Amino acid sequence: MKIKGYSTGLYGWQVKYWAEGKEPSMEEIFRECAEAGLDAVEIDPVPETAALARSFGLSVSGSYAGLPLHEPIENLRIEETLLPIARRLAENGGRDLVINADPKGGWDYPLDKTEDEFKRQGDNLTRIALAVNSLGLAVSMHNHAASLHNAEGDLRSVIEYGAREIGLCIDTGWAHIAGCDPIGWIRKYPERVTAFHLRNQTGLVPAEDLAEGDIDMRKLLGVLDVIGFQGWLTLELFHPLETQAKRTLMEDVRRSVEFLKESAE
Repeated sequence: MKIKGYSTGLYGWQVKYWAEGKEPSMEEIFRECAEAGLDAVEIDPVPETAALARSFGLSVSGSYAGLPLHEPIENLRIEETLLPIARRLAENGGRDLVINADPKGGWDYPLDKTEDEFKRQGDNLTRIALAVNSLGLAVSMHNHAASLHNAEGDLRSVIEYGAREIGLCIDTGWAHIAGCDPIGWIRKYPERVTAFHLRNQTGLVPAEDLAEGDIDMRKLLGVLDVIGFQGWLTLELFHPLETQAKRTLMEDVRRSVEFLKESAE
């Protein structure tokens, strides 16, 4: 499998600081990312942050933004919320513009979206892809729904209602929580798979690293090899109290990167 390299989202790293009542230190986070063997980070590459990442030898793989895609396009205000991020991403050599389908009703009490809202999500994603077309980015929808109804509907937003250039950023952990099979998604929609957020799960609880948990990550990598995936493998590990982690996040990211490399051979 010929991939671009190994990257990470920053949420898990930030959680560690928030749990201690501290502001996340980007310098410390990027240092630990580099020491863990990562090649890149998924960030909004504002100049100072992008320069800091580069100082540790880290590239920018992509940027992540959450939008209420089920709402009318004018409510998204993409000229203010998304296009500046997309331009910064392109200027810094990034590839993946990952857009989360934010929940209807808010994160604490998400509601079921209607089929018309799933259709609107697909239309909005198509409009976003058109708006950033000249930047050469890969636009994908990130699944974050915890219910089967919304997870499958968000998937339809891309597969049935979105333009062919809209890809899937498959978050393996959230797919599993919703009762979906992330490996099955890859097999069924290989031409739409452009990005990943990789996390294993033990039921509803995030696993400590990628090697252990309910999701067969070796099998997933085997399927990626079959479909010829050539993008970034982006980790999204995090350690809530329920995980009862025995190691630091940096140690588990390093173990996960080593696991991915060994499994891909």
